[in-house]
Amino acid sequence: MTDRPIPSLLQLTPINEEFRVDPHVLLDDLRTRCPVHKDPMSGSVVFSRYADVRGIVNDRTLWRDPMRAEEGAFLNRGLVADVDPNLPRSSTTSILMLDDPDHGRVRQPLAQALYARVAKFRGEVERIVDESLDALEGQAEFDLMDRFCVPIPIDVIASILGVDRGMLAQFRQWSEDLIQALNPFRNPEQTKAMEIASTALATYFTDSMADRRVSPKDDLITDMVTLQAEGAELSDDELRINLIALLVGGNLTTTDLIGNAVRLLLLNPDELAKLKADPGIINGLVEEVLRYEPPVDITGRVASSDRELGGCPIKQGQALMVSLRAANRDPEVYDDPHRFNVTRKHKPHVAFGGGSHICIGAPLARLEAQVALVKLFQRFPDLKLARPEETPEWRKLPFFRGMERLEVLAQ
Repeated sequence: MTDRPIPSLLQLTPINEEFRVDPHVLLDDLRTRCPVHKDPMSGSVVFSRYADVRGIVNDRTLWRDPMRAEEGAFLNRGLVADVDPNLPRSSTTSILMLDDPDHGRVRQPLAQALYARVAKFRGEVERIVDESLDALEGQAEFDLMDRFCVPIPIDVIASILGVDRGMLAQFRQWSEDLIQALNPFRNPEQTKAMEIASTALATYFTDSMADRRVSPKDDLITDMVTLQAEGAELSDDELRINLIALLVGGNLTTTDLIGNAVRLLLLNPDELAKLKADPGIINGLVEEVLRYEPPVDITGRVASSDRELGGCPIKQGQALMVSLRAANRDPEVYDDPHRFNVTRKHKPHVAFGGGSHICIGAPLARLEAQVALVKLFQRFPDLKLARPEETPEWRKLPFFRGMERLEVLAQ
Protein backbone atom coordinates (compact mmCIF):
# COMPACT_ATOMS: atom_id res chain seq x y z
CA MET A 1 0.00 0.00 0.00
CA THR A 2 1.35 3.42 -0.95
CA ASP A 3 0.29 7.04 -1.10
CA ARG A 4 1.44 7.45 -4.69
CA PRO A 5 -0.95 9.30 -7.02
CA ILE A 6 -3.31 7.16 -9.05
CA PRO A 7 -1.57 6.71 -12.44
CA SER A 8 -3.22 8.01 -15.58
CA LEU A 9 -3.98 5.59 -18.39
CA LEU A 10 -1.00 7.03 -20.26
CA GLN A 11 1.23 6.03 -17.34
CA LEU A 12 -0.13 2.50 -17.69
CA THR A 13 1.53 2.12 -21.09
CA PRO A 14 5.12 1.36 -22.16
CA ILE A 15 5.61 5.07 -22.81
CA ASN A 16 6.15 5.24 -19.03
CA GLU A 17 9.54 3.71 -18.23
CA GLU A 18 8.41 2.45 -14.81
CA PHE A 19 5.54 0.55 -16.40
CA ARG A 20 7.75 -0.66 -19.24
CA VAL A 21 10.28 -2.20 -16.84
CA ASP A 22 7.70 -3.86 -14.57
CA PRO A 23 4.03 -3.02 -15.14
CA HIS A 24 2.90 -4.89 -12.04
CA VAL A 25 4.47 -2.44 -9.60
CA LEU A 26 1.83 0.04 -10.74
CA LEU A 27 -0.94 -2.44 -11.52
CA ASP A 28 -0.81 -4.30 -8.20
CA ASP A 29 -0.99 -1.02 -6.30
CA LEU A 30 -3.82 0.25 -8.50
CA ARG A 31 -5.86 -2.96 -8.20
CA THR A 32 -5.48 -2.88 -4.41
CA ARG A 33 -6.14 0.80 -3.76
CA CYS A 34 -8.43 1.92 -6.55
CA PRO A 35 -9.64 -0.93 -8.76
CA VAL A 36 -12.32 1.24 -10.37
CA HIS A 37 -11.59 4.90 -11.06
CA LYS A 38 -12.28 7.72 -13.49
CA ASP A 39 -9.19 8.66 -15.48
CA PRO A 40 -9.32 12.37 -16.42
CA MET A 41 -6.60 12.05 -19.06
CA SER A 42 -8.46 9.51 -21.20
CA GLY A 43 -11.97 10.38 -20.06
CA SER A 44 -12.67 6.74 -19.26
CA VAL A 45 -13.40 4.57 -16.24
CA VAL A 46 -10.55 2.12 -15.63
CA PHE A 47 -11.07 -1.36 -14.16
CA SER A 48 -8.29 -3.66 -12.90
CA ARG A 49 -9.91 -6.45 -10.85
CA TYR A 50 -10.39 -9.79 -12.58
CA ALA A 51 -14.07 -10.08 -11.66
CA ASP A 52 -14.86 -6.65 -13.09
CA VAL A 53 -12.71 -7.07 -16.20
CA ARG A 54 -14.07 -10.50 -17.06
CA GLY A 55 -17.62 -9.37 -16.44
CA ILE A 56 -17.20 -6.37 -18.73
CA VAL A 57 -15.53 -8.14 -21.67
CA ASN A 58 -18.15 -10.91 -21.54
CA ASP A 59 -21.11 -8.51 -21.33
CA ARG A 60 -22.67 -8.59 -24.79
CA THR A 61 -24.96 -5.67 -23.99
CA LEU A 62 -22.05 -3.21 -23.85
CA TRP A 63 -20.95 -1.33 -26.94
CA ARG A 64 -17.51 -1.63 -28.54
CA ASP A 65 -17.55 1.23 -31.04
CA PRO A 66 -15.63 4.28 -29.70
CA MET A 67 -17.88 6.53 -31.79
CA ARG A 68 -20.67 5.79 -29.30
CA ALA A 69 -18.67 7.17 -26.37
CA GLU A 70 -19.53 10.52 -24.83
CA GLU A 71 -17.65 13.62 -25.97
CA GLY A 72 -15.56 13.62 -22.80
CA ALA A 73 -14.12 10.18 -23.61
CA PHE A 74 -11.00 11.74 -25.11
CA LEU A 75 -9.12 8.54 -25.91
CA ASN A 76 -12.09 6.89 -27.59
CA ARG A 77 -13.02 9.98 -29.55
CA GLY A 78 -9.41 10.43 -30.63
CA LEU A 79 -9.44 6.99 -32.23
CA VAL A 80 -12.28 8.06 -34.55
CA ALA A 81 -11.51 11.76 -34.96
CA ASP A 82 -10.89 11.40 -38.70
CA VAL A 83 -13.80 9.07 -39.43
CA ASP A 84 -16.60 10.42 -41.59
CA PRO A 85 -19.78 9.90 -39.51
CA ASN A 86 -21.90 9.91 -42.67
CA LEU A 87 -20.33 6.70 -43.98
CA PRO A 88 -21.63 3.27 -42.92
CA ARG A 89 -19.58 2.31 -39.87
CA SER A 90 -18.78 -1.10 -41.30
CA SER A 91 -17.06 0.58 -44.24
CA THR A 92 -14.70 2.51 -41.95
CA THR A 93 -13.63 -0.08 -39.36
CA SER A 94 -13.18 -3.81 -38.86
CA ILE A 95 -15.11 -6.10 -36.51
CA LEU A 96 -12.66 -5.01 -33.79
CA MET A 97 -14.75 -1.88 -33.21
CA LEU A 98 -18.12 -2.76 -34.73
CA ASP A 99 -21.33 -3.31 -32.79
CA ASP A 100 -24.27 -5.50 -33.73
CA PRO A 101 -25.97 -6.01 -36.05
CA ASP A 102 -23.01 -5.23 -38.32
CA HIS A 103 -20.53 -6.97 -36.04
CA GLY A 104 -22.30 -10.33 -36.09
CA ARG A 105 -23.14 -10.07 -39.77
CA VAL A 106 -19.50 -9.53 -40.76
CA ARG A 107 -17.81 -11.69 -38.13
CA GLN A 108 -19.83 -14.88 -38.68
CA PRO A 109 -18.72 -15.70 -42.25
CA LEU A 110 -15.18 -14.51 -41.53
CA ALA A 111 -14.91 -16.76 -38.47
CA GLN A 112 -16.47 -19.66 -40.39
CA ALA A 113 -13.83 -19.45 -43.12
CA LEU A 114 -10.88 -18.67 -40.84
CA TYR A 115 -11.56 -21.45 -38.35
CA ALA A 116 -11.97 -23.98 -41.15
CA ARG A 117 -8.54 -22.92 -42.44
CA VAL A 118 -6.91 -23.07 -38.98
CA ALA A 119 -8.34 -26.54 -38.31
CA LYS A 120 -6.33 -27.99 -41.20
CA PHE A 121 -3.30 -25.69 -41.02
CA ARG A 122 -1.02 -27.37 -38.48
CA GLY A 123 1.11 -28.96 -41.20
CA GLU A 124 1.72 -25.61 -42.88
CA VAL A 125 2.58 -23.96 -39.55
CA GLU A 126 5.06 -26.76 -38.87
CA ARG A 127 6.62 -26.24 -42.30
CA ILE A 128 7.00 -22.50 -41.73
CA VAL A 129 8.51 -23.02 -38.27
CA ASP A 130 10.91 -25.67 -39.55
CA GLU A 131 11.97 -23.35 -42.36
CA SER A 132 12.78 -20.59 -39.89
CA LEU A 133 14.72 -23.01 -37.69
CA ASP A 134 16.67 -24.36 -40.66
CA ALA A 135 17.90 -20.84 -41.37
CA LEU A 136 19.34 -20.64 -37.84
CA GLU A 137 21.33 -23.87 -37.97
CA GLY A 138 25.02 -23.43 -37.23
CA GLN A 139 24.68 -19.91 -35.81
CA ALA A 140 25.99 -19.40 -32.30
CA GLU A 141 24.18 -16.14 -31.47
CA PHE A 142 21.22 -14.36 -33.03
CA ASP A 143 18.27 -12.10 -32.36
CA LEU A 144 15.37 -14.51 -31.95
CA MET A 145 12.78 -11.75 -32.40
CA ASP A 146 14.12 -10.79 -35.82
CA ARG A 147 14.90 -14.30 -37.04
CA PHE A 148 12.06 -16.35 -35.55
CA CYS A 149 9.32 -14.56 -33.59
CA VAL A 150 8.62 -11.84 -36.17
CA PRO A 151 8.66 -13.83 -39.42
CA ILE A 152 6.59 -16.83 -38.32
CA PRO A 153 3.25 -15.06 -37.68
CA ILE A 154 3.46 -12.94 -40.81
CA ASP A 155 4.42 -15.95 -42.92
CA VAL A 156 1.54 -17.96 -41.45
CA ILE A 157 -1.17 -15.35 -41.95
CA ALA A 158 0.22 -14.54 -45.40
CA SER A 159 0.02 -18.23 -46.31
CA ILE A 160 -3.59 -18.40 -45.11
CA LEU A 161 -4.42 -15.31 -47.15
CA GLY A 162 -2.58 -16.60 -50.21
CA VAL A 163 0.08 -13.88 -50.33
CA ASP A 164 2.95 -14.46 -52.72
CA ARG A 165 6.08 -15.43 -50.77
CA GLY A 166 8.10 -12.77 -52.54
CA MET A 167 5.96 -10.12 -50.85
CA LEU A 168 6.44 -11.32 -47.26
CA ALA A 169 8.98 -8.64 -46.29
CA GLN A 170 6.75 -5.91 -47.71
CA PHE A 171 3.71 -7.33 -45.97
CA ARG A 172 5.59 -7.41 -42.67
CA GLN A 173 6.47 -3.72 -42.99
CA TRP A 174 2.94 -2.71 -43.98
CA SER A 175 1.55 -4.63 -41.03
CA GLU A 176 3.93 -3.03 -38.54
CA ASP A 177 3.20 0.45 -39.90
CA LEU A 178 -0.56 -0.03 -39.93
CA ILE A 179 -0.77 -1.14 -36.30
CA GLN A 180 -0.06 2.48 -35.40
CA ALA A 181 -3.78 2.99 -36.07
CA LEU A 182 -4.25 1.61 -32.54
CA ASN A 183 -1.75 4.08 -31.08
CA PRO A 184 -3.56 7.31 -30.11
CA PHE A 185 -0.19 8.88 -29.24
CA ARG A 186 1.53 8.28 -32.57
CA ASN A 187 3.76 10.99 -33.98
CA PRO A 188 3.47 12.56 -37.48
CA GLU A 189 6.08 10.22 -38.93
CA GLN A 190 4.22 7.17 -37.65
CA THR A 191 0.94 8.57 -38.96
CA LYS A 192 2.41 9.06 -42.42
CA ALA A 193 3.79 5.51 -42.52
CA MET A 194 0.42 4.22 -41.31
CA GLU A 195 -1.43 6.05 -44.09
CA ILE A 196 0.96 4.77 -46.77
CA ALA A 197 0.56 1.20 -45.50
CA SER A 198 -3.22 1.54 -45.37
CA THR A 199 -3.40 2.68 -49.00
CA ALA A 200 -0.99 -0.03 -50.17
CA LEU A 201 -2.85 -2.83 -48.38
CA ALA A 202 -6.24 -1.59 -49.60
CA THR A 203 -4.95 -1.69 -53.17
CA TYR A 204 -3.42 -5.13 -52.69
CA PHE A 205 -6.57 -6.70 -51.28
CA THR A 206 -8.84 -4.99 -53.83
CA ASP A 207 -6.74 -6.46 -56.63
CA SER A 208 -6.51 -9.86 -54.91
CA MET A 209 -10.28 -10.11 -54.43
CA ALA A 210 -10.85 -9.32 -58.08
CA ASP A 211 -8.23 -11.88 -59.09
CA ARG A 212 -9.75 -14.66 -56.93
CA ARG A 213 -13.15 -14.14 -58.51
CA VAL A 214 -11.60 -14.95 -61.88
CA SER A 215 -8.93 -17.44 -60.74
CA PRO A 216 -9.81 -19.06 -57.38
CA LYS A 217 -6.99 -20.36 -55.18
CA ASP A 218 -6.76 -22.46 -52.04
CA ASP A 219 -6.72 -19.52 -49.63
CA LEU A 220 -8.85 -17.39 -47.30
CA ILE A 221 -9.39 -14.60 -49.82
CA THR A 222 -10.98 -17.13 -52.18
CA ASP A 223 -13.05 -18.52 -49.30
CA MET A 224 -14.41 -15.07 -48.52
CA VAL A 225 -15.29 -13.99 -52.07
CA THR A 226 -16.94 -17.39 -52.51
CA LEU A 227 -19.07 -16.90 -49.40
CA GLN A 228 -19.89 -13.44 -50.66
CA ALA A 229 -20.99 -14.83 -54.03
CA GLU A 230 -23.09 -17.48 -52.25
CA GLY A 231 -25.07 -14.83 -50.41
CA ALA A 232 -23.05 -13.73 -47.38
CA GLU A 233 -24.04 -10.12 -46.74
CA LEU A 234 -20.60 -8.57 -47.10
CA SER A 235 -19.59 -5.57 -49.17
CA ASP A 236 -16.19 -5.35 -50.81
CA ASP A 237 -15.26 -2.57 -48.38
CA GLU A 238 -16.15 -4.75 -45.41
CA LEU A 239 -14.28 -7.71 -46.78
CA ARG A 240 -11.16 -5.69 -47.55
CA ILE A 241 -11.10 -3.92 -44.17
CA ASN A 242 -11.41 -7.16 -42.25
CA LEU A 243 -8.82 -9.04 -44.28
CA ILE A 244 -6.40 -6.21 -43.53
CA ALA A 245 -7.36 -6.39 -39.85
CA LEU A 246 -6.59 -10.12 -39.80
CA LEU A 247 -3.17 -9.45 -41.25
CA VAL A 248 -2.33 -6.73 -38.73
CA GLY A 249 -3.94 -8.37 -35.72
CA GLY A 250 -2.31 -11.70 -36.42
CA ASN A 251 1.18 -10.29 -36.74
CA LEU A 252 2.44 -8.24 -33.80
CA THR A 253 0.50 -9.91 -31.00
CA THR A 254 1.50 -13.45 -31.96
CA THR A 255 5.10 -12.32 -32.41
CA ASP A 256 5.00 -11.01 -28.85
CA LEU A 257 3.29 -14.14 -27.52
CA ILE A 258 6.11 -16.31 -28.89
CA GLY A 259 8.88 -13.90 -27.84
CA ASN A 260 7.53 -13.42 -24.33
CA ALA A 261 7.16 -17.19 -23.95
CA VAL A 262 10.75 -17.91 -24.97
CA ARG A 263 12.12 -15.30 -22.59
CA LEU A 264 10.03 -16.62 -19.69
CA LEU A 265 11.14 -20.20 -20.31
CA LEU A 266 14.81 -19.23 -20.52
CA LEU A 267 14.50 -17.24 -17.28
CA ASN A 268 12.75 -20.18 -15.58
CA PRO A 269 14.80 -23.30 -16.40
CA ASP A 270 12.74 -25.52 -14.10
CA GLU A 271 9.63 -24.65 -16.11
CA LEU A 272 11.48 -25.18 -19.38
CA ALA A 273 12.61 -28.58 -18.13
CA LYS A 274 8.95 -29.56 -17.75
CA LEU A 275 8.35 -28.81 -21.43
CA LYS A 276 11.44 -30.72 -22.52
CA ALA A 277 10.39 -33.71 -20.44
CA ASP A 278 6.82 -33.64 -21.71
CA PRO A 279 5.97 -31.59 -24.82
CA GLY A 280 2.37 -32.63 -24.23
CA ILE A 281 2.02 -29.83 -21.66
CA ILE A 282 2.40 -27.21 -24.39
CA ASN A 283 -1.27 -26.19 -24.52
CA GLY A 284 -1.36 -25.36 -20.81
CA LEU A 285 2.06 -23.72 -21.06
CA VAL A 286 0.83 -21.31 -23.74
CA GLU A 287 -2.20 -20.44 -21.60
CA GLU A 288 0.12 -19.63 -18.69
CA VAL A 289 2.20 -17.35 -20.91
CA LEU A 290 -0.99 -15.60 -22.00
CA ARG A 291 -1.95 -15.12 -18.36
CA TYR A 292 1.47 -14.13 -17.08
CA GLU A 293 2.80 -11.93 -19.91
CA PRO A 294 -0.01 -11.25 -22.41
CA PRO A 295 0.77 -9.29 -25.58
CA VAL A 296 -2.10 -6.81 -25.06
CA ASP A 297 -2.53 -4.54 -22.04
CA ILE A 298 -6.09 -3.26 -22.30
CA THR A 299 -9.32 -3.35 -24.20
CA GLY A 300 -12.40 -1.17 -24.05
CA ARG A 301 -16.18 -1.01 -24.07
CA VAL A 302 -18.77 1.77 -23.94
CA ALA A 303 -21.72 1.73 -21.53
CA SER A 304 -24.92 1.19 -23.50
CA SER A 305 -27.14 2.22 -20.58
CA ASP A 306 -26.96 3.62 -17.07
CA ARG A 307 -25.84 0.85 -14.72
CA GLU A 308 -23.51 -0.12 -11.89
CA LEU A 309 -20.16 -1.76 -12.62
CA GLY A 310 -17.59 -2.72 -10.03
CA GLY A 311 -19.71 -1.07 -7.38
CA CYS A 312 -19.67 2.31 -9.13
CA PRO A 313 -22.45 4.11 -11.00
CA ILE A 314 -21.85 4.29 -14.76
CA LYS A 315 -23.86 6.36 -17.18
CA GLN A 316 -24.67 5.62 -20.80
CA GLY A 317 -21.86 6.64 -23.13
CA GLN A 318 -19.07 6.40 -20.57
CA ALA A 319 -15.92 4.77 -21.90
CA LEU A 320 -14.77 1.68 -20.01
CA MET A 321 -11.12 0.64 -20.14
CA VAL A 322 -10.17 -2.72 -18.65
CA SER A 323 -6.64 -3.82 -17.76
CA LEU A 324 -6.25 -7.35 -19.05
CA ARG A 325 -2.74 -7.44 -17.60
CA ALA A 326 -3.84 -6.49 -14.09
CA ALA A 327 -6.76 -8.93 -14.15
CA ASN A 328 -4.51 -11.82 -15.16
CA ARG A 329 -2.44 -11.42 -11.98
CA ASP A 330 -5.29 -10.83 -9.54
CA PRO A 331 -4.49 -12.74 -6.30
CA GLU A 332 -8.20 -13.14 -5.65
CA VAL A 333 -8.26 -15.55 -8.60
CA TYR A 334 -4.74 -16.95 -9.05
CA ASP A 335 -2.60 -18.50 -6.32
CA ASP A 336 0.87 -16.95 -6.26
CA PRO A 337 -0.03 -14.89 -9.36
CA HIS A 338 3.49 -13.53 -9.93
CA ARG A 339 4.93 -17.02 -10.30
CA PHE A 340 5.28 -18.38 -13.82
CA ASN A 341 4.01 -21.95 -13.50
CA VAL A 342 3.51 -23.88 -16.75
CA THR A 343 1.53 -26.65 -15.01
CA ARG A 344 -0.76 -24.25 -13.17
CA LYS A 345 -4.31 -25.54 -12.78
CA HIS A 346 -6.29 -23.82 -15.52
CA LYS A 347 -8.46 -20.85 -14.67
CA PRO A 348 -9.67 -18.73 -17.58
CA HIS A 349 -7.46 -15.73 -18.34
CA VAL A 350 -8.66 -12.66 -20.21
CA ALA A 351 -5.71 -12.17 -22.54
CA PHE A 352 -7.98 -12.54 -25.60
CA GLY A 353 -10.80 -10.44 -24.16
CA GLY A 354 -14.16 -12.16 -24.17
CA GLY A 355 -17.78 -12.22 -25.23
CA SER A 356 -18.75 -11.54 -28.82
CA HIS A 357 -15.52 -9.59 -29.33
CA ILE A 358 -13.15 -12.31 -28.14
CA CYS A 359 -10.08 -12.26 -30.39
CA ILE A 360 -11.06 -13.91 -33.67
CA GLY A 361 -7.44 -14.97 -34.24
CA ALA A 362 -7.03 -16.72 -30.87
CA PRO A 363 -7.07 -20.30 -32.25
CA LEU A 364 -4.41 -19.42 -34.83
CA ALA A 365 -2.21 -17.60 -32.28
CA ARG A 366 -2.39 -20.59 -29.94
CA LEU A 367 -1.50 -23.00 -32.75
CA GLU A 368 1.50 -20.93 -33.86
CA ALA A 369 2.85 -20.57 -30.32
CA GLN A 370 2.36 -24.26 -29.53
CA VAL A 371 4.22 -25.42 -32.63
CA ALA A 372 6.95 -22.76 -32.46
CA LEU A 373 7.88 -23.35 -28.82
CA VAL A 374 8.01 -27.14 -28.98
CA LYS A 375 10.06 -27.16 -32.17
CA LEU A 376 12.41 -24.37 -31.04
CA PHE A 377 13.51 -26.20 -27.91
CA GLN A 378 13.68 -29.55 -29.66
CA ARG A 379 16.02 -28.06 -32.27
CA PHE A 380 18.00 -25.92 -29.80
CA PRO A 381 17.78 -27.66 -26.41
CA ASP A 382 20.71 -25.65 -25.02
CA LEU A 383 19.33 -22.25 -26.01
CA LYS A 384 20.26 -19.49 -23.53
CA LEU A 385 19.81 -15.76 -23.16
CA ALA A 386 22.93 -14.00 -24.41
CA ARG A 387 22.71 -11.36 -21.67
CA PRO A 388 20.33 -12.65 -18.99
CA GLU A 389 21.26 -9.90 -16.55
CA GLU A 390 20.04 -7.13 -18.87
CA THR A 391 16.54 -5.69 -18.76
CA PRO A 392 14.85 -6.34 -22.11
CA GLU A 393 14.28 -3.43 -24.43
CA TRP A 394 10.50 -3.46 -24.40
CA ARG A 395 8.78 -1.71 -27.28
CA LYS A 396 7.10 1.62 -26.50
CA LEU A 397 3.92 1.00 -28.51
CA PRO A 398 1.06 1.86 -26.14
CA PHE A 399 -1.15 -0.99 -24.91
CA PHE A 400 1.09 -3.77 -26.24
CA ARG A 401 3.97 -5.64 -24.60
CA GLY A 402 6.77 -7.14 -26.60
CA MET A 403 10.51 -6.89 -27.03
CA GLU A 404 12.54 -5.08 -29.65
CA ARG A 405 15.20 -7.80 -29.52
CA LEU A 406 15.87 -11.15 -27.84
CA GLU A 407 19.53 -12.05 -28.20
CA VAL A 408 20.16 -15.76 -27.59
CA LEU A 409 23.03 -18.23 -27.65
CA ALA A 410 22.35 -21.51 -29.42
CA GLN A 411 25.59 -23.31 -28.52
